[in-house]
Amino acid sequence: MAARIDSTRPHTARIWNYWTGGKDNYPVDREVGDQIRTLHPGIGDYALADRRFLGRAVRHLAGSAGIRQFLDIGTGLPSADNTHQVAQSVAPDARIVYVDNDPLVLVHARALLTGTAEGSTDYLDADLRDIDTILEQAAKTLDFSEPVALMLLGVVIFIEDDEESYGVVRRLMDALPSGSHLALSHTITSPSMPDVDAAVAFWNEHGTPRLTQRTPEQVERYFDGLELLPPGVVSCNRWRPDAAEPLTPEEVAMYGGVGRKP
Repeated sequence: MAARIDSTRPHTARIWNYWTGGKDNYPVDREVGDQIRTLHPGIGDYALADRRFLGRAVRHLAGSAGIRQFLDIGTGLPSADNTHQVAQSVAPDARIVYVDNDPLVLVHARALLTGTAEGSTDYLDADLRDIDTILEQAAKTLDFSEPVALMLLGVVIFIEDDEESYGVVRRLMDALPSGSHLALSHTITSPSMPDVDAAVAFWNEHGTPRLTQRTPEQVERYFDGLELLPPGVVSCNRWRPDAAEPLTPEEVAMYGGVGRKP
């Protein structure tokens, strides 16, 4: 597995880790991360906003929504307040399956992502598009006759074709029973944030994998057929913010939402 890790080319998971204060990155990741931050100084804000959105969404799902199973695809490098930590702090018997196809992510996941004795945590090496493989392997830990929270944070941005990306999300949700939820976040493009477009263009020229931006309206399409929870698809900082967390800035170029399957 180590041979698959390329430390000479910047990678999105490692750059994201750098922006959020992690140490699991290489000089090339920090160099490109700093260059992107020059183009878009607020990049660290929306990396942090996405992480906090994950925490608030998982706390709601494990708490008020009563979800005890989580399928987290494209989890990225482990950091503080990972899905299993948040879920099992609310419900110790929660079961979590992480899915990623980045070898560095998987090495760290197996070493660091340990759950409670009451619950269960597992890890799969698979691409988001490998839906049959994901569902087959995840079924060893999760019971797909009971509600599942599908976590897709900052991962469908790697599917360039719009219809393919919508189709992947639909197929995954179609495999889950009524009462399941989708939590999804996505980098947006907006006329009010031209520096974001410049930063993404720089990334797509120098980094891997390539990113696709979508408008807030396009992001909302991922929730078609679901009951979109208030406040809808909004800037991640504005999705049910905690009073203890500073809402600065209020608007970031990462939008998120949570929807329930009727």
